Amino acid sequence: MTANTTALPTQIAENLGKFEHTVLVLQGGGALGAYQAGVFTGITEVGIVPDWIVGISIGAINAALIAGNPPERRVERLREFWDRASARTSFFSHPVYDAARPWLNAWSAASVVTLGVPGFFVPRMPPPFMAVQGGVGALSFYDTQPLKSTLEELVDFDLINRQDVRLSLGAVNVCTGESVYFDNIRMRIAPEHVMASGALPPGFPPVQIDGQWYWDGGISSNTPMWYVVDEAYRESALVLQVDVFAGAGELPKNLQEVQERLKDIQYASKTRFNAKHVRNTEELRAALRRLLEKIPDALRTDPDVQRLTEVSTRGAVALVHLTNRHDTRSSDFKDYEFSRATIGELWQGGLDDVRDGIARQAWQDVVELAQGIHVYEFTPLSPEAMKRHPSGPGSD
Repeated sequence: MTANTTALPTQIAENLGKFEHTVLVLQGGGALGAYQAGVFTGITEVGIVPDWIVGISIGAINAALIAGNPPERRVERLREFWDRASARTSFFSHPVYDAARPWLNAWSAASVVTLGVPGFFVPRMPPPFMAVQGGVGALSFYDTQPLKSTLEELVDFDLINRQDVRLSLGAVNVCTGESVYFDNIRMRIAPEHVMASGALPPGFPPVQIDGQWYWDGGISSNTPMWYVVDEAYRESALVLQVDVFAGAGELPKNLQEVQERLKDIQYASKTRFNAKHVRNTEELRAALRRLLEKIPDALRTDPDVQRLTEVSTRGAVALVHLTNRHDTRSSDFKDYEFSRATIGELWQGGLDDVRDGIARQAWQDVVELAQGIHVYEFTPLSPEAMKRHPSGPGSD
């Protein structure tokens, strides 16, 4: 595989100038977040610099590492975090280990369950069933204080709160069940906001912020794209959506594969539903524009008409979609298998997907989702999967 990554391709450079924002959207997925780090490395190689990052769970951690560092240190800081997280089982992928790889991965996942992940979380002592009922210690199997220390070390929160890069982190309110986004244009972001976005129960405890308790935003929706659509529908944007779970896949052959397929479907971005929702919304916008054209000039200054005029227009959107389809043979425990070999493969997989997409000029294969909204699939389905999912790009 070869790709010219020394300069931004002319076609991309010309299109970047058409957009007001470049948005990076990162979903949750534990260890699979290393794929997102690889994708970010790839887009950095060609000079794409996001000015807005939206993340959930591990996507929120990656987002904070990016937004909380100057451009020249972002990949370095991502590498520090992922090297630290994979330090406990540091065997590297090698052909001599190929036959034993599934067993090595299973051992790695078992070590995470038993010992936690360095710089991320450790088992609770005493365990939750021995803790005082109602206390935080009774609400999770692991303590995430190591993550707080890691974030304080690797992330410059003063930089985040200068708002050079917009940062939005998805969580869910434990008591109300409502999805919320911590956004640095509305509040001051601290390590607790990142931790709340990744507080997946019952593994991790809820995080208290301003008297409210929060869990991982992926419980409600693992698709932060919704927030971007709702927040910035009037602004033009190049959106890079990086998904670590693939909605499309093979028919399982055993119960372990059933569990893996279930997890993929449960946490994958619901792109089909998103597409239908977007099409319907844009059809309504078009109908509203046609109706407003029929309104007499004398009524155009009416506040209600002006408000409807604002709603009827939207900015152009180019959605570049990347999906992790790399099989590291970690089965249904792939989201908590943090071996150095697996993390390295996922990182390289994300980087390769960006490079390959650029090499084959994936931006020329476009689907118009609605007027002014175009989708580019940088990691297309395999020929076999395409037969089962003929709708093509955006069909996950």
